[in-house]
Amino acid sequence: MHQAEQTVAVRKAAPYPGLLGEHLTAERTKAAMAVQQEALYAAREFLRGQGFTELLPPLIGPVTDPGARGAKALDVDFYGHTYKIMTSAILYKQASLRGFPKLFYIAPNIRVEPPETVDTGRHLVEFHQIDVEIAGGTRQDAMDTAAGLLTHVVAHVLDTVPDVLRELGRDPLDFAELLTGKFDSCTHTEAVQRLRDQGHPQSPDAEINWAGEEILSREADRPFFITDYPKGSRGFYDRENPQDPGVLRNFDLIAHGGYGELVSGSEREADYATLVTRMRESGENPAKYDWYLRLMREGLPASAGFGMGLQRLVRFLTGLDALWQVSAYPKLPGVVSP
Repeated sequence: MHQAEQTVAVRKAAPYPGLLGEHLTAERTKAAMAVQQEALYAAREFLRGQGFTELLPPLIGPVTDPGARGAKALDVDFYGHTYKIMTSAILYKQASLRGFPKLFYIAPNIRVEPPETVDTGRHLVEFHQIDVEIAGGTRQDAMDTAAGLLTHVVAHVLDTVPDVLRELGRDPLDFAELLTGKFDSCTHTEAVQRLRDQGHPQSPDAEINWAGEEILSREADRPFFITDYPKGSRGFYDRENPQDPGVLRNFDLIAHGGYGELVSGSEREADYATLVTRMRESGENPAKYDWYLRLMREGLPASAGFGMGLQRLVRFLTGLDALWQVSAYPKLPGVVSP
């Protein structure tokens, strides 16, 4: 999640024991991997059934997603040039639309998160996203696809590995409202007001912070969308609403039960001049994005898309306490591990 600086205390998750051999042989890890396998099967089944083509994402490039707030990208030497390991392949998704109007990745991402996020339970240095992009798509198209994808994955997992979920203490009733396919929605402004009414100090100019997100998540009995984040809280590629300046045509999908954000998405800015302006406004040097801007100038289709965090999805399905518990080879912020 592109997360603004955190100013309030958040729940601390179970600490990682640090012994990879013990972690890999733990029954909990085996159960989580069984659920992950079925979740990936179902995700591919759903997206291919909707006409999407799976591409393999790039791992390095001259630039990467600049919107990973608080996290750093790692550099590699690429024949004398400094390239970035992908924190997100969003720019490549947009570039690929010229040949593949509906595409998805199962994309590895590397984000060097601040060490103080080690105990949140929701951060890993290495993670994967189910990345989706739709040429000519609107925000509603992306939201509908995300909701359909989540519903299909949950139904498939409940059908194929109910015994695994039961052993993990997950009750099918936890997903009953989700399976209706009717997700709630509120704007960022409405979410901020709800939190402030409860005494939570949420800034109206930033993303919902982790503690606020958890409060809203625990109040819900089904996933819900938060839309219309303020300009400046997200990357330059999120399209500004032309009818409502200062507001972005974007969304998050929040899981109920305290599990927080599963999906971030938006309509993408596709106007070359506007994109350059947005880059400069966000402190980015457009020259760094030469290859991307060249393609944009030649003509990339308007689009909408999203990224669904795979480990966050599996944690939600299993009900486990932390993302490291649903990763075979966890890399936690600030923890040097094999």
